[in-house]
Amino acid sequence: MIRYLYADQLSTTPLLARTMYQDRADQFATRLGWEVSVDKNGQERDQYDDLNPLYVIWEKPDGTHGGSMRFLPTTGRTMVNEHFLTLTDGVAFQSPFIWECTRFCLARNPEPGTAAALMLAGGEVMQGFDIRHFVGVFDARMVRIYNRIGAAPEVLGTQGEGRQAISVGLWEFSEAAQRHVSQVAGVSLADSRSWFEAAFGSSVTQSAVHAA
Repeated sequence: MIRYLYADQLSTTPLLARTMYQDRADQFATRLGWEVSVDKNGQERDQYDDLNPLYVIWEKPDGTHGGSMRFLPTTGRTMVNEHFLTLTDGVAFQSPFIWECTRFCLARNPEPGTAAALMLAGGEVMQGFDIRHFVGVFDARMVRIYNRIGAAPEVLGTQGEGRQAISVGLWEFSEAAQRHVSQVAGVSLADSRSWFEAAFGSSVTQSAVHAA
């Protein structure tokens, strides 16, 4: 199932939080070889985890992390604005209707449909908080995943070639794409909505966003 948790709520689910940060270390440091900070407990965290982001997490039946992504409003600090403006010709994203999505992570041997379920949950965030677009930086391996799910972004800029390419993309919501992603994920639209409402209720607004 999908869980929606702000950073200051992760203490209520210590196993889920610990395995998320461990899986991030495994993916970004071990498998991809990125220069990220891994602590003595084998967990990957960065400065943006300290800004009380919203995490969208696929929780496996045993309570551990299966996949996740992290959201921050672009009205505050974001990775794309502080580190990747070279990919956008120096244009920053600052709008209450644009959120940044980062740290898209999948545990090893993920359950089928996990990546699609996360993208489906991203659509719930868009609808629920009246977000028009997500912006995010992604590497070349994600292109295949996004295309398979049916949730490919508009690419705004790319640096590097082949497997070393890094791009900035912009996602928007459409009902047709939502239905397709739901089928790929094997998650009904009703279940997807129920998980969101379990976290936020049936009606949320921008004022409910308490990420810094």
